[in-house]
Amino acid sequence: MSSMSATSAPPNPESQDAAITLYRLQACPYCERVVRVLNDLGLDYHSRFVEPMHSERDVVKRLVGARTVPAIVDENTGVAMAESANVVRYLETTYGEGAEVSE
Repeated sequence: MSSMSATSAPPNPESQDAAITLYRLQACPYCERVVRVLNDLGLDYHSRFVEPMHSERDVVKRLVGARTVPAIVDENTGVAMAESANVVRYLETTYGEGAEVSE
């Protein structure tokens, strides 16, 4: 018998071919804030856990120009950015209710 309840499973299992990649740290409250928004918006994403040592986050620096996390790269729009408040605002504006959908 599984001890996992239906509510503890993530609403959207991470997808390896998702257009959004989230660069994050384990147990980082700012990263978890972005995860919550991604899940609330029903967006598929792929997590990449980065080096805990700030000075060793060269992958993140190459992508967004800074070593801070959370950082996202959205292949749908070509956007790469860091800082949780900026990322949340971007996700809500781009994918949330009232977002302009280009077809």
